[in-house]
Order: sequence, then C-alpha cells, then structure tokens
Amino acid sequence: MRDPVKTFLKKAEWEQIESCVRQAERTTRGEIVVMVAPSSHHYPVADLRGAATLAIPAAVVLARTVGPLVWAGPHDLWIFLGIFVPLFFLCRLVVMRLPRLKRLFVSEKEMGHEVREAATIQFFLKGLFRTQEETGVLIYLSVFEGNVWVLGDRGVDAAVPSGFWQGVVDEVVAGVKNGRPAAAICDAVGRIRGVLAEKVPAAASDTNELPNLIVDA
Repeated sequence: MRDPVKTFLKKAEWEQIESCVRQAERTTRGEIVVMVAPSSHHYPVADLRGAATLAIPAAVVLARTVGPLVWAGPHDLWIFLGIFVPLFFLCRLVVMRLPRLKRLFVSEKEMGHEVREAATIQFFLKGLFRTQEETGVLIYLSVFEGNVWVLGDRGVDAAVPSGFWQGVVDEVVAGVKNGRPAAAICDAVGRIRGVLAEKVPAAASDTNELPNLIVDA
C-alpha cells in the first residue's frame, strides 16, 4: 500500500516547504513547524458503517437470486445471513484499504474534531511548547481528512490579531482542495512570517530550536 504522505507531496515539494520555513525563521524569533500526517484517526466506525452500507443491499439481491437455487424462498433469513456475514467482512476490508471510499462514511464535523485534537496532541509531543520565549507555531496538515489546524504558543498567540490562525487554516485548506498544497503551505508560512517578523523579530542570539518539517509516517 502506497504511503499517502509521499503520494500527497513530492520530494521537491518537501524541499520547497522546508526552504520556506527556513527563510521565514531568519526574520523572526518564532519557531514555525510544518507537520504532515497521513491521518488524524483510524475511524473504525466508518469501516463498519461503510461495510454495512455496501453489504446489506448486495446481500438482499444475492439472497433473492441464490434462494431459489437451493430450494429456499427468496426471503429466507438464513440464506440472507449466510451471504451477508462474509460479504460484510469483505466490504469492511475494501473500505479500510480505499481511503477515498472510507472518507464518504466520515462526517466533516468528525474529521474536523479529530484533526484539531491530533494537532493539539502533536504540539505537545513534538515539544513546541518548550521554546525559550514560547514562540512555537505548528501548521498541522492531515492528508486523509484534507484538513489543517494551526496552533501558536503563548508568546506568539498574543501577538497575532483575532481570527488570524483561522484565516491561515482556510488558506491552506483551499490550496489543498485546489491541488496546490505545497504552494498553499508556503503562502501560509509567509503570512505567519509577516506578522511574527513585526511582533517578535529575529535577534542575534536566536537559535533554531525545532525542526522545520515533520513527516509523520
């Protein structure tokens, strides 16, 4: 099975993003980290929901066809169950292996919640809260959901205007939908740099405390 992250962005695009972050951090004490994850959650209920949606009508049709062939009625419950059970597990396996199909059985609200939660967890797991001046910024992009969340530590959160992070999120999400994720991420990094360079400009003693790009396999 192909790596969804490597399929989502080519090597040249990874290098482009890392270069954008590196250039941005030369003008500010802010620490910008771009993280790309294949998925924010496994969504096991979506597997079951999708399997049932596909297997039930198929089992009904097959039961009506097979029933008369084995001297049973077209509405025989045992014929239906005998077809439905193995078909359900087969359909579940198909849904699990086809992300585009699986995505049909997950609501936008659920995906948004999982992306925000995963971004918050990664903010702490990757140590973005440990910078000396509390200037860590995480741009978290989850491939399966096609969704983004941005978090800033206290040192930069107070420096940006109200609604700024949501504006960055909307910009990246639009770029992902238009098939230009790398360019959208770089535009977002530039937008963040524009604010942070003014509020927390670079200093001679500034050091790079965090990686510029994290690929979560």
